[in-house]
Amino acid sequence: MITLREFKEEDTALLTHILNEPEVVKYLSSKIPKPYTLQDAQWWISTGSKCGIVKAIECNGTLIGCIGADRGEFEYQRSAEIGYWIAKDYWRQGIATQAICELIPLIFITTDIVRLFASVFSENTASMRVLDKCGLKLEAIHKKAIYKDGKFYDNHLFSILKTE
Repeated sequence: MITLREFKEEDTALLTHILNEPEVVKYLSSKIPKPYTLQDAQWWISTGSKCGIVKAIECNGTLIGCIGADRGEFEYQRSAEIGYWIAKDYWRQGIATQAICELIPLIFITTDIVRLFASVFSENTASMRVLDKCGLKLEAIHKKAIYKDGKFYDNHLFSILKTE
């Protein structure tokens, strides 16, 4: 159904379009520029997506999302935070679940990472269900830990450990 692959120059227009959809970016980090420009997409494809473990999510030859894991530093170097987004037209089709379920073994087999975690805005219940389906368990709820667009959210922290 989906393929995880590297980003390519041909993704620029779709990447720009998707990351200007308010529903898609609502629960994403404010590190993502708003509005998201063609120059932002070009930088992401040439530079940003080359840092860490980052994959484009493709369905039937079309870019529909992104998934990655951001490795921690120093004493946190054996942990990584999972992040992902899917274009709105592809929500509720099991795509995020499939992408995460493909990413987890890829990371655990090809790296020395032993812990994956995801931070979820309290109102993003769909993402919480996806993570649960993929075997990540709710580890903690950090009250008012997220502040975005003038609003506080609790941070629901999910994690999964590599099994030997």
